[in-house]
Amino acid sequence: MESLRELYKIGRGPSSSHTMGPEKICQEILKNYQGDFYEVTLYGSLSFTGLGHLTDKIIRETLKNANVLFSKELNLEHPNTMDIAIYKDNQLIGSERYYSIGGGSILRKGDDLKEKPQVYPHKNFQEIKDYCQENNLKLYEYVYQHENPDFKDYLRKIWSQMKETINLGLHQEGYLPGLLEVKRKAKSLLNDQKNKVSIELRLLSSFAYATSEVNASGGVVVTAPTCGASGVLPSLLYFLRDIRKYSDERILDGLATAGIIGNIVKHNASISGAEAGCQAEVGTACAMAAAAYSELENGNLEVIEYAAEIALEHHLGLTCDPILGYVQIPCIERNAVAAVRAMNAGELATLLIDTRLVSFDTVVDAMKETGKDLLDSYRETSIGGLAKHYKGKNKTSK
Repeated sequence: MESLRELYKIGRGPSSSHTMGPEKICQEILKNYQGDFYEVTLYGSLSFTGLGHLTDKIIRETLKNANVLFSKELNLEHPNTMDIAIYKDNQLIGSERYYSIGGGSILRKGDDLKEKPQVYPHKNFQEIKDYCQENNLKLYEYVYQHENPDFKDYLRKIWSQMKETINLGLHQEGYLPGLLEVKRKAKSLLNDQKNKVSIELRLLSSFAYATSEVNASGGVVVTAPTCGASGVLPSLLYFLRDIRKYSDERILDGLATAGIIGNIVKHNASISGAEAGCQAEVGTACAMAAAAYSELENGNLEVIEYAAEIALEHHLGLTCDPILGYVQIPCIERNAVAAVRAMNAGELATLLIDTRLVSFDTVVDAMKETGKDLLDSYRETSIGGLAKHYKGKNKTSK
């Protein structure tokens, strides 16, 4: 498996595959061509949800002088396909096809997918668990053993950005960009002490909303494992630091533990909503957060696995159906719900550890198969599910 540096990335939202990927593609074009005008055609999920994901905006900002077209063609070799025609003095000087393959990574048509260095010799949780038990290692110690010596410094940078994003979101008011006119809720959730709700629910939700609202605005977030699911893990870690009083250094251990869980899903299934639905994004993020919570609160390897399994198992089949293509409804709420569910999964795993029958690897396999079976309309195209049935804003709209 690849380094966790390929999982945790800092970039602009609202989507690692729809914003970070296209931005990187445009940067590649600028390196290779000296054009003065560009015509960009988006296909598949990039086309259907490009406006809501601010794909056209990031393309125009990067290329400066570009016309962006949205194709309705669906028969593609990859769900996130992007064509770029390059012009100089009104003459076509080149054309390229690229794919945004998830997590901010890209691939040029005709190029072989360059295999990134495989720093982990094991391919699934069972192999990692066996190794850790044989060598008396914690999961985070396993990570530190296989990553570069400066990896903790990288995690400090990741954690610093997570905190910065939450702090920014907690102080913003008004409405998110776009036609839905979604009101920002993070600050009000943080300060609402009148309603009789669990303080844990309120705080976790406010932290998740804070990150997700920054992401929906095109702000800087950490992919954990994606932009669309970037509010789950940071919110729970922020809660554990502020409320349970874990040190920042200990939080890094939680980040490392969460990262290896995300890596297992990425390696054996998918973390892309365009490939496997939201189970691959929010479901994976919930499993990562549950593992981090269990590491910090319990530390038992079996409990960590069980918590991650519970978290992912109960997201199986979750569709990716953002209304109008915006990473707002139901995406932001899903991040908050998943953060709370991750903590609950960790607590339930502690209580029921002696009754576990299903392995984490089994659930990952099931998630991959479920993702393949999902209709295209439920894979980040905004033509099915909630996106299809949304009738417009009314008094009860969010």
